Amino acid sequence: MTQTPTPPRPGRSPWAVHGDGRSIRPGDVVHPGERLSWPRTVGVGVQHVVAMFGATFTVPLITGFPPATTLFFSGIGTLLFLLITGNRLPSYLGSSFAFIAPVLAAKAGGDIGPALGGIVVAGAALAVVGLVVQLAGARWIDALMPPVVTGAIVALIGLNLAPVAWDGGGSGTGVRAQPLIAVVTLAAILIVTVAFRGFLARLSILLGVVVGWLLAAALGDLDPKAVDALRQADWVGLPQFHAPSFSLRAVVLVIPVILVLIAENAGHVKAVAAMTGRNLDKDMGRAFLGDGLATVLAGSGGGSGTTTYAENIGVMAATRVYSTAAYWVAGVAAVLLGLSPKFGALILTVPAGVLGGATTALYGLIAVLGARIWIENRVDFHDPVNLMTAAVALIVGAANYTVVAGDLSFNGIALGTAAALVIYHGMRLIARLRGTTAESRRGPEPEL
Repeated sequence: MTQTPTPPRPGRSPWAVHGDGRSIRPGDVVHPGERLSWPRTVGVGVQHVVAMFGATFTVPLITGFPPATTLFFSGIGTLLFLLITGNRLPSYLGSSFAFIAPVLAAKAGGDIGPALGGIVVAGAALAVVGLVVQLAGARWIDALMPPVVTGAIVALIGLNLAPVAWDGGGSGTGVRAQPLIAVVTLAAILIVTVAFRGFLARLSILLGVVVGWLLAAALGDLDPKAVDALRQADWVGLPQFHAPSFSLRAVVLVIPVILVLIAENAGHVKAVAAMTGRNLDKDMGRAFLGDGLATVLAGSGGGSGTTTYAENIGVMAATRVYSTAAYWVAGVAAVLLGLSPKFGALILTVPAGVLGGATTALYGLIAVLGARIWIENRVDFHDPVNLMTAAVALIVGAANYTVVAGDLSFNGIALGTAAALVIYHGMRLIARLRGTTAESRRGPEPEL
C-alpha cells in the first residue's frame, strides 16, 4: 500500500519527509513532493549525476561543443525545468543525441554559431508546443505522432549517425592505434553490461570510455595539445561561452529534432506517471515548455540541446525515489562541475578511437529504441500503412538522403521525419476516403 505523502508545513521545505527519512517500506515510493533525509537525498542526487554523465558529455565531444559549457547548461536547464513544472516532474535534462547529426551538418567551417542558432529556434518551437499543449491538451500529439511514426523517427536517427561512429573509430592522432582502442572500448562496454549488476551496469558507457582512455594513454595516443591544455587549465573558472548566429539553412536542419523531443518528453511523463501511480498528463505541456526553454538557454550560451533522460528514469526505478529534491542536488552538482575548466579539459583529451567504440553502441541503442517503441505499443506491421511508413523513413534516414534547394539543405533526418509523417497520414487519409479495410489494403510481403 502506497503511503500518502505528508504535506509540508507552511514556510518550511517544499518537500515533506517520507516516513522516518531513512528507509522506504515495501510497496512505498518517495513521491516528487517528498524527500528522504538530506544526506540520503544528496546521495541519490549524486547517483543521478553519474547516470547522466556518460551520455551528456559524449554529445559535445562528438559535435565539438565545449563539454564544460554543455554540462553547466544541463544543470541550469534541469533547475529551470523543476521550477517550471512546479517540482511535480522529476527529471534531469541532459544532452540530446537527436541534435548530433543536424548540428554536425549545420556547423559551417567548424563555426558552431549557426548550429547554436538552430538549437535556439528548435527550443523556442518546443516551448510554443508546450504552451499549446498546456492550453489544448495532449491528445493531438498522439494523433499526429502515433507509435509507428515516433519509433521510425527515433530509429532513423540512430541509423543516420552510424557513419559518424565509423569515422570516429579510425581518425585522430595515432591513426594505427585508433581501431584497436575503438574495439577495446566497445568490448569493455559490452562486458561491463553483463559482468556487473544494478547501478554499475548502467554505467557501462562511462566505464568503457574510461578503459579506452587508459589504453590510449598507455599507448601514448592522447592528443599532446589536449594534454597540454589539461595541464594549463584552471581548477575553477567560468565555462567557455559561445554566442549563436542564425541562418535559415541551420534552422531547417535542426528544427525536425523537436518531434523527437516531444516523443521523449511525453514518454518520460508517462513513465513517471506509471511508476508513481499518478496521472501527470496535465503537466505534459509544462514539461515541453521547460525543456524548450532549457534548450533555448543552452543554445544561447554554447551548450547542447537538452532532453529528459531515460538513464535517470532507471535510477528512479531502482531506488523508488522520485523526489525532485534529488534532482535539485543533481542540477547544482552539474553546474559546479561545469565551473571547473580542468574538468572540461580532461573530457577533451578523450581520443577519436574511444568515441568510435562508444558511439557504435550508443547509436545502435538509439536505433533499437525505435524498434522498442514499436514492440511496446504493439504496432501492427501487417497493416501496409504502418509497414510503408517505417520502411521508407528508415531508408531515407539511413542513406542520409539529402535535398539541396538554393542555400537550404535537407538531410536524412529532416527528410526521413517528413516522410514518416506524410506517408502515414497521407495513406491513412486515402484509405479512409476509399473506405478500404486494413485486410484489403494488406499487400504482398517481400520474400526474404
